[in-house]
This record gives sequence, C-alpha cells and structure tokens, in this order.
Amino acid sequence: MKILLPPSETKRAGGTGAPLRLDDLALPALREERAVLVDALVSLAHDPVEAQRVLKLSDRQAGEIEHNRMLRTAVTMPAIDRYTGVLYDALGAAGMDAAARRWLGEHVLIHSAPFGPVGALDLLPAYRLAAGTSLPGVPPLRRHWSAPTSAALADESFVLDLRSESYVALGPIPASVPSAYVRVVTGTGRALNHFNKKAKGELVRALATTRPRARTQKGLLEWAAQQGIRLVATPQAGVLDLIVAG
Repeated sequence: MKILLPPSETKRAGGTGAPLRLDDLALPALREERAVLVDALVSLAHDPVEAQRVLKLSDRQAGEIEHNRMLRTAVTMPAIDRYTGVLYDALGAAGMDAAARRWLGEHVLIHSAPFGPVGALDLLPAYRLAAGTSLPGVPPLRRHWSAPTSAALADESFVLDLRSESYVALGPIPASVPSAYVRVVTGTGRALNHFNKKAKGELVRALATTRPRARTQKGLLEWAAQQGIRLVATPQAGVLDLIVAG
C-alpha cells in the first residue's frame, strides 16, 4: 500500500542533510520533470521582483524567494519533517520511533509541487511553489506533472489518496491501479474543512504506529474497524469516508 499526502505551504527551516540529489528521490522516472522545475525556480529567484509576483508572495513572505535560489545547495531534511501545519502536526513524525518512521518511508509519498511525489524520508530543501503557480518557460504544473506522475504510479498495488483536489490534478492515479480517495465527513455526511487535515494526519499516524499488513481496500477497512476508526466505503466507487465528530 502507498499513501499519497498533500504537502503544506508552511515548512520547517534549516536541516542537516546534504544538498538535494534528484537521483535519490522516490519515483526516479520523474527526474527530468523535477530538474526542469528546479532550474525554473532557481532562475526565477534571481529576479526577486518577478519571483514575488509569480509566486504571489506578500512583502512579508518575500524572503522565501531565497529558498528557491538556494535549491541546489541548501541543507535538507526528510520530507515528513520539512512540512508543518495541521496535518503534519497531527501526524507527529518527529516523535515516532524508528520502526514507525521506517514504515512511513516505505509507504508514504508526499506530493510536492516542484518534485512531484517524494518519499516521506527523502531529503528536501525548503522551497516555495504552490500547485496553481505558473512558472515562466514551463507548461502549467497540471500539464507538466499529470501524465508522468500517473505513469510513475502505475506499478503500485493499492493507493490510499489523502491529497487535496489541486494535487490530485497533478497526478491522477491510473484507472488500472486499485485506489481509494478519502473524504473527511461528520456522521451526518457533512464535509469538514478545519478538521480535514487533522483527521488525515491522525489516520496516517495510526497506520505508522500499528503498521498493518493491509494491501487492499478490504484489508485497510478491516484494520480501521479493529482500531475503532470510522473509515467506511461509500456508494461511490473508489471513495472512502473518514467519519469524525463535528
């Protein structure tokens, strides 16, 4: 089973890892697409005024342009530690034991805008790029990523998709791959926004700490029932509801 997570706009600064090595990232078939975007972001960062406009940064956020300028040389840290915010705080990877972190490394992909899906333990620098950004000289990210990412996921046996819709568009899971998209809803079926990310983070934390051998949707649902997690199939094929209080 592979789990696809969205990234976060907010990221932890610093790190102790060696500079970015595209050859070391998960899904190596995406190396060319990654290199194109790294080149584009570094080039754009050399014009801070234009970079601020393209990336839609406020004056307060303008310092993040330097992260992009330093993409090839900056220190790195595991992707699961680089991202912050509600989902990643709820997941709490930094406080996990070695076995749980290894499980994350084997089963979790985080779908970033500049690098596509990367492994949870892949080493990333800080950066600034959102899914909806159009970079000079590069096709729209949806066109840049969609087909190559789908092809790179074609060999997976089962994918649990926890991404937001904007990142799903950057890499639809092929129809040939068994998959399930997770919605977070209340018991009455009302979709939630605030608790959406928190619930997804807690779900992945439960998976990493219990490390089930689920390889199919059926196995995943059986595990969830054993854990008291209300993850249920819906009438819509390929969609699961994660039911929370709210």
